[in-house]
Amino acid sequence: MSSERPLKVLVYSDDRTTRESVRLALGKRPAADLPELEYVECATEPAVIKVMDKGGIDLAILDGEAVPAGGMGIARQLKDEIFQCPPVLVITGRPQDAWLATWSRAEGAVSHPIDPIKLAEVTADLLRARLAKLPATTA
Repeated sequence: MSSERPLKVLVYSDDRTTRESVRLALGKRPAADLPELEYVECATEPAVIKVMDKGGIDLAILDGEAVPAGGMGIARQLKDEIFQCPPVLVITGRPQDAWLATWSRAEGAVSHPIDPIKLAEVTADLLRARLAKLPATTA
């Protein structure tokens, strides 16, 4: 399942410490069977849309508590507008908000404060599913 190219992960939050927490929790690779990660950080909604429209992202991790544009609304917009949108993981304000991630069409959700083990598990699962769907020639 390993691929030679790094997997590109978009990390969106208006709070740089949240973006840093995600990067530190996941490190270079969330699981031994996955390629290394390459991060693309975005602090604004327009930046997320621009990067996602370009393509090449394997997973988007969006902060549901970001302002003025929350990650759940952005997730729903991405799912509506991007053909074969990559998987999205939303960071919710609290565990009870996981149902909102379902509304946003995100494939995964974790809550603040970020639990590094849970984030790595959900990220690894989403990336494995993404790699399974990609043609072998892109690896």
